[in-house]
Amino acid sequence: MSKRLIISLIMGALLGIVCIVGAQVRSGFSQTPTYLFAFWFNRVLMGLVIGLFSKPRTHVTMIWRGGLTGLFVSFAFYSATGFADIVGFLVGVIYGIIIEWVAHRFTTHTA
Repeated sequence: MSKRLIISLIMGALLGIVCIVGAQVRSGFSQTPTYLFAFWFNRVLMGLVIGLFSKPRTHVTMIWRGGLTGLFVSFAFYSATGFADIVGFLVGVIYGIIIEWVAHRFTTHTA
């Protein structure tokens, strides 16, 4: 596995934990473990997809690709929940950008 893929998977898993906390707080701690696992797993998948891409050549590409990938991957979970969690869906865009930025930052070699 490439360093970029490992970093992206770790970031997806960590941001998935943030999503679980946010979902629980927004719902008054009423979400089921299955829902929370699916939410977390969606973020891990986002990390996987972003990690499989090659490193972007420009910062503009990094932002657009991270955002669009976050939107696309988050839509899978959003549609599976009956379009119930718009916040979780939209935050996926931001998380996609964060994952892409961190993967780029920690795989860029400065000599």
